[in-house]
Amino acid sequence: MIRVSGLRKTYGDFAAVVESSFEIDAGEIFGVVGPNGAGKTTTLKMLSGLIEPTAGTATVAGFDAADPEMRHQLGFLPEESPLYEEMTPRSYLRFFADLYDVPRAVGTERIESTLDRLELRYRDRRLGDMSKGMKRKVAIARSLVNDPEVLIYDEPASGLDPLTTNSVLDFTRELRDANKTVIFSAHNLYHVESVCDRIIIMNEGRIIARGSIEEIRAQHGQTAYQVYTDVDLPETVPTDDGRHRVDVETMAAVELLQTAAADAGGSVVDIRTDEPSLEAIFLRLTGRPMAGPRTARGTEPTASATDASPTDPSPADSSLADSSPADTEPPQ
Repeated sequence: MIRVSGLRKTYGDFAAVVESSFEIDAGEIFGVVGPNGAGKTTTLKMLSGLIEPTAGTATVAGFDAADPEMRHQLGFLPEESPLYEEMTPRSYLRFFADLYDVPRAVGTERIESTLDRLELRYRDRRLGDMSKGMKRKVAIARSLVNDPEVLIYDEPASGLDPLTTNSVLDFTRELRDANKTVIFSAHNLYHVESVCDRIIIMNEGRIIARGSIEEIRAQHGQTAYQVYTDVDLPETVPTDDGRHRVDVETMAAVELLQTAAADAGGSVVDIRTDEPSLEAIFLRLTGRPMAGPRTARGTEPTASATDASPTDPSPADSSLADSSPADTEPPQ
């Protein structure tokens, strides 16, 4: 469904993305994660055709990413997605359905069924009077109005309350079940773990880890062992239930504790394992904790051109409005 080979993007002497290669299968949720400035947003914009790569190739749903026809197979939800606030959800989505030349009856059914699933009740209320969660649901519905094969969701649940967040994550899983291909980027690694089939971790423009969560844990994680003894040893700490606990990182250390406990006239009575968290692996690989909502080298994210005015005639998602790629994006 998506094939990326040797993708590179430079701005002057700065390399935002370096020799990036990966493949994404149909019906897969594929995560792209990394700290601020890792090259995630630049990668997503190259895949969406918003910026041209300096080198390398990217094909999406059988089209070159720069081919305008590809955009009919793509729905793009950026992190910052302002809406036309004087419109209602129905009129807003109808506007974008018309831009995509979706037949009226088909568009109406698609809009209503998507809003039903997203549990958006107030469909004739002015968008400017809606909460952030409601607006985000409308933006998600907009990404689906053309029934695309591929969806790029950048921070889809950013800043939402827990209930709305769970609804958005559940909806993302349902898209996979409907054989949609979803590229999912988020700073909340719990969200990434809960929905993604495979991920890549980027740092300083490069892919530094890839695979399923389980594969990445096996390759880059360190399992912790909680060992409980019935005797006091120099390394152990007393617990409330009268036992003694120590945390170690290898089975060799566990075996040494078993021997030490036996020599002291006791034994190891329990061993528990803690799988390494994606957050811990991320920190170890990048040297940085995952940050909050990103900015581009200290600048605030900018709204896309199409969502500035409802009179823009571009037949595309509000983030895919430019008819030709630009090379003036600040590196992200």
